[in-house]
Amino acid sequence: MPKNKTHSGAKKRFRVTGSGKIMRQRARHVHKFQERSSSDARRLVNDVVVAPADTKAVKRLLGK
Repeated sequence: MPKNKTHSGAKKRFRVTGSGKIMRQRARHVHKFQERSSSDARRLVNDVVVAPADTKAVKRLLGK
């Protein structure tokens, strides 16, 4: 039986915490910060937990 492969796109976008939660970056976090206020930019820094409805699908893509 061959090994399962992790989805390449998913491993770049999600991470699993020690307790098993799936974390993701907020949208609009990557570039064009000059168009945002400092408070908006700071708010986007923190990772958030993936919605419960998406957790099962993301875990399957990550091979967890």
